[in-house]
Formats: sequence, C-alpha cells, structure tokens
Amino acid sequence: QVPLVESGGGLVQAGASLRVSCAASGLTFSGTTMGWFRQAPGKEREFVVGISSSGSRISYADSVKGRFTVSRDGAKNVVYLQMNSLKPEDSAVYYCAASWRIGQIPIVQDAYVYWGQGTQVTVSS
Repeated sequence: QVPLVESGGGLVQAGASLRVSCAASGLTFSGTTMGWFRQAPGKEREFVVGISSSGSRISYADSVKGRFTVSRDGAKNVVYLQMNSLKPEDSAVYYCAASWRIGQIPIVQDAYVYWGQGTQVTVSS
C-alpha cells in the first residue's frame, strides 16, 4: 500500500485559520475519492469532507460547512483542507483517506482503504 501523508497541523486560537495537506501517490490514488476524517480524544472518528477524483463532487459534514474548504491538485497528487473560523471543538487528529468507491461520496470510514498517520489540530479558546 502507498502511504498517505498529512501535514500542516498545529496549535491556533479560536477564529484562526489553518490548512492541512495530504500527499498521495498519483498512480495509486488516481481515480480515488479522498476523504478527511477527524478524531478527538474519547470520541469516535468522524467524517469531515470528501472529494471525488475529479473534484466535481464534494460533501461536507454539517459541522464544518461554510468554514472548511477542500481542494485537490491532481498534478501534485495533493489534497488540501482549508480550515477557517476554527473552533475549539474542531480540535482533533485529522486523517486523510482514499476510497475506490464509485458514485456518491462515502461518509463511512470502512469505505476508505488507505489512511495517513494523521496530523494534530488544536484550537484554543
């Protein structure tokens, strides 16, 4: 399996912005849906956003809609998650993942077969 590598996490104050990135192999992940999930201590891993291979389909969790923006650079094999107006409840380890599922963006973690190691995002109040 080709690993996914997240980067860009850090400690910020509420209201600040942060961009996390996910680097992937073009050969392996061409044609895949890419998803971002997050997991806070004591909480289940939750879906944040997914984007189709072409970028034509995007699905955001209600909790981040209007604040987060996902994009992908096919040439660079990188997926970005721009996070604005961050809240303390956004604090979590953010994971990127890849799915071969066709059609509607899957929100269940079992649909994603490749995962990165995660990057920590901490938002202070």
